[in-house]
Amino acid sequence: MVVAPERPAAPILRVSGLHKTFPVKLGFFKRGAVSAVDGVTFDVYPGETLGIVGESGCGKSTTARLILRLIDPTSGEIMFDGQDARAINRLVMYRGIQMVFQDPYSSVNPRMSIGENIAFPMKVHGFDSDKMQERVATLLRRVGLHPNHASYFPHQMSGGQLQRVNIARALALEPKVVICDEPVSALDKSIQAQVLNLLKDLQQQLNLTYVFISHDLNVVEYMSDRVLVMYLGQVVESCGSDELYQQPLHPYTRVLLSSIPNTDPDERASLDQSLGDRTGEIPSPLNPPSGCRFRTRCPSAMDVCAQERPAMRQPTPAHDVACFLYESEVPVHA
Repeated sequence: MVVAPERPAAPILRVSGLHKTFPVKLGFFKRGAVSAVDGVTFDVYPGETLGIVGESGCGKSTTARLILRLIDPTSGEIMFDGQDARAINRLVMYRGIQMVFQDPYSSVNPRMSIGENIAFPMKVHGFDSDKMQERVATLLRRVGLHPNHASYFPHQMSGGQLQRVNIARALALEPKVVICDEPVSALDKSIQAQVLNLLKDLQQQLNLTYVFISHDLNVVEYMSDRVLVMYLGQVVESCGSDELYQQPLHPYTRVLLSSIPNTDPDERASLDQSLGDRTGEIPSPLNPPSGCRFRTRCPSAMDVCAQERPAMRQPTPAHDVACFLYESEVPVHA
């Protein structure tokens, strides 16, 4: 069970109405567009872990890259530490926000030693060379590696060791926020738990704030204080981790949770009965359904679901859901 930290008054990261559209080529003359992120809004508070979960292609990783300004949004606002991210110099912003990517091998420069890979952000930011070497040794120890590993090259290390190197590099500039984009999905199960425990220990030691992205619901439950559920570029549900797993409200969230192996036959039967018939393919992002994008797969779909996009509502305190089943509730935001 994850115990949420006491929430400060102001979020360290605020995302409002975020949109990202990518142009696509449909033929020799025909062009189209994919709305990868469509109106995403959320806050992240200092010291907490916000999990973002959903099927592949739902816009999780695109959202992460927008926050880090690796790509520019089509519209919307990102506020970091009370400032508009667009007004912050990128180098200054990267001292506050860093990212741990999914693939530990492609995330490092194979021609540079482990020490050089970790020291690279510090070099870009003008750190003294003597201090860099000392800090590299400290960071290696902090992530459970030996300072002698600084002289190794990436091909001499395992995937789990390399992901620890990537975590060390992400911490090199002492960021406040670390975005973890599927950080353990490429690792063996036996190594995943070690890396997850390392991330939790580092959060406690350094008072880090995480945005943790994964398609693995068990991992998200273990790591997160709050969870954001995305479907085809939109947020459909958001609440505390414990409440989401014990009382999911959106039909899509229940579909996701039904994929988790459950040895309790009564709980499994109850969930399956509530889901009803969930046949249907995931719609193409090039031509998403009108209104609620989940309606073509939803056992509770109504006529209004095809006509309007459901507003985010709050049936219980701090539990937001975008679904017409809760139409009587007061909207939180459009």
